[in-house]
Amino acid sequence: MKPLLLTLIFIISVFVDAFGQQFSLHGTVSDAINGETLIGVNIRVDQQALGVSTNSYGYYVLSLAKGEYRIKISAVGYQTQTKVIKLGQNTKLDIQMERQKQLDSVEIQAFSMDDHIKNPQMGLNRLDVKTFRDIPVLFGERDVLKTMQLLPGVLSVGEGNSGFLVRGGTTDQNLILLDEAMVYNASHLLGFFSIFNSDAIKEVNLYKGEIPAQYGGRLASVLDVQLLEGNREQFGVEGGIGLIASRIKVDGPIKKGRGSFMLSGRRTYADLFLKLLPESDANKSKLYFYDLNLKANYQFNANNRLYISGYLGKDALGYADDFRFDWGNTTGTVRWNHLFGPKFFSNTALIYSDFNYHIGVFTENNDIRIASKIQQMNLKQDFSYFNSRQHIFRFGIQILRQQVAPTAIEASDASDINTVSIEKRQGIELATYFSDDWHTSSRLRFIYGLRLHAFALLGPGTFREYDEQGEITALRNYDQGTFVKTYFNLEPRFSANLMLNEQSSLKASYNRNTQILHQLSNSTASLPTDVWMLSSPNIEPQIADQGALGYYRNIKQGQYEFSAEVYYKSMQNQIDYRNGADLLVNENIEAELVYGQGRAYGLELYFRKKYGVFKGWISYTLSRSRRQFDAINEGRWFASRQDRLHDLALVGFLKLSPTWSFSGTFVYNTGSAVTFPSGKYQIGERSVWYYTERNGYRMPDYHRLDIGATWTSKVKRRFQSSWTFGLYNVYNRKNAYIIDFRENKDNPNITEAYQIALFGIVPSVTWNFKF
Repeated sequence: MKPLLLTLIFIISVFVDAFGQQFSLHGTVSDAINGETLIGVNIRVDQQALGVSTNSYGYYVLSLAKGEYRIKISAVGYQTQTKVIKLGQNTKLDIQMERQKQLDSVEIQAFSMDDHIKNPQMGLNRLDVKTFRDIPVLFGERDVLKTMQLLPGVLSVGEGNSGFLVRGGTTDQNLILLDEAMVYNASHLLGFFSIFNSDAIKEVNLYKGEIPAQYGGRLASVLDVQLLEGNREQFGVEGGIGLIASRIKVDGPIKKGRGSFMLSGRRTYADLFLKLLPESDANKSKLYFYDLNLKANYQFNANNRLYISGYLGKDALGYADDFRFDWGNTTGTVRWNHLFGPKFFSNTALIYSDFNYHIGVFTENNDIRIASKIQQMNLKQDFSYFNSRQHIFRFGIQILRQQVAPTAIEASDASDINTVSIEKRQGIELATYFSDDWHTSSRLRFIYGLRLHAFALLGPGTFREYDEQGEITALRNYDQGTFVKTYFNLEPRFSANLMLNEQSSLKASYNRNTQILHQLSNSTASLPTDVWMLSSPNIEPQIADQGALGYYRNIKQGQYEFSAEVYYKSMQNQIDYRNGADLLVNENIEAELVYGQGRAYGLELYFRKKYGVFKGWISYTLSRSRRQFDAINEGRWFASRQDRLHDLALVGFLKLSPTWSFSGTFVYNTGSAVTFPSGKYQIGERSVWYYTERNGYRMPDYHRLDIGATWTSKVKRRFQSSWTFGLYNVYNRKNAYIIDFRENKDNPNITEAYQIALFGIVPSVTWNFKF
């Protein structure tokens, strides 16, 4: 298919060039201080509706006819530059951007202030690095995922948790990428922290509407996180010491002006305090997590640049010598950027991802080990062809191999539990895509594309097929490398942007996504012990079709921005479990599953003040998420666990002086849908709860106020420090984490509900430094 696409591009190029010779103005845009390449910088021909933005590697191409042009280069947080260019041949122009002096020196992200109204991409949120460093969060640990939960259409899975839900989807329907490597579980300490160290992050993009054709494999969203490349000019160190964890980042040049590295680490130390306790069991216990990020790059010449990045993270929980629970992620990415010419950009990536967990229970009568693992190797080839000022073509191919080792138990002969070994499953995905960013005129712009996805489930193994009642209907054995089941899916992507005037636009989009990797969980949150499964003869790929409409507006020369989006999403082959299903260490787990359909729809409003002494935003989501299964709720539609009618977030930042700044957030949302017992009955001497409607009840509404303050010292000989103070849950709201039911101690005929709340008011303090 790749030769066909190249031929098509060549034919279109010849047709376009027949109307006049085009020359390219191209190059890389970087920060003048540290050499970090800048993403989303706006390069425009002054007084004309012609322009482009730099890609994820800071590269741009502007196609123009022969002549003299005034080129304006602009980005938020940087001084606007104007250059006069005489174009008579292909010209390379690398640009270094000077930061605006009044802005914080760590604010290195750069995007055009009118990008959200001119870009056809819908449902795209770009998180400013500076923003999620300032927002007050639980225990004072900066967290990109918790900041993301303050955006419209993104819901938290629960109190203090970094897991998130997007437009009625589940947690496993979010594709999370770290330098293009898939992250299977992005949480530390069962969800209270994310794996992303804010000091190491360069760019965060969340796609929750029309997902670009180069992404695939999930239904709800794509979270694309890229790490900093490191300072190419000088060495630097920064970090922080908090109540829960400490972090540090070191970066500098490999060869000045040619390459750089970045190394960051973070670790909690609650376990160190446990060692101070007199009890022997307590001081031998474990309670910590750590993560390490590494990235290096080197530019060999004007046309070739190599990137290497990796992540290693681990959580450890344990009590004395009796119990341990370890889990963690490992990723690695090698990328090669190559320019075949000023218009033809290539990115080749070899990617590795791994997630595993181990549980050990060691008592007098039991010696039990439980383990699970999921692993992936991925080879990607992406091309960008800047054909002309009207068209930017993107196309590529991806081959991915995944292996899932389901939960297995190894027990000693004296244990009460038997050893259970469940067969591994493996498969290969092949995808190819094509898209065109088409500027038809100064007012109308389209992005359209198509992704072809194929998945093959491979042997060896014994594969069972089940009927609607979960009974085995067929049992087949397959040898190594044998094709067990193959699925093909076409995924069209389309979005359009109509500029109403210079300050407002209308957008529309449609896209289809498929998903072959599924997570089975009894909770809304994503837990390390959740079961991952590949599509099989019983489990068909999930499919989602989403359409959206939106209105976008800049107010007062871009000082304010407003957007309103409505969406509707239908979902096929959704997965749920039967009542009383056993999801852990079950070789017939597919017999416990049922399949149905879903739908989600809503309205998202977003108003933001971007500049000034006071800035912030208000986001509001009105939404519904429903499911329908023949085997559940008598076939009637019911609310999914992530169904919440209202979700509101208010975020504010106040720069009171050069040394003092303040921040605050307020959140409110409707309680999640939940299944409670409707009654009880007696079997002998035992009371049994009676359940009727699935998710027919609601948790109490949730609301919370957080505030923070930061004191920043003056820079002295390159050294700067700051103190950050925070209060989580200021008015001590006891939000329900769990509601359960029990019989009254004095009268067993009376049933009473009781509530468990995790957190009241939680203070935090962190010392940050940089030199």
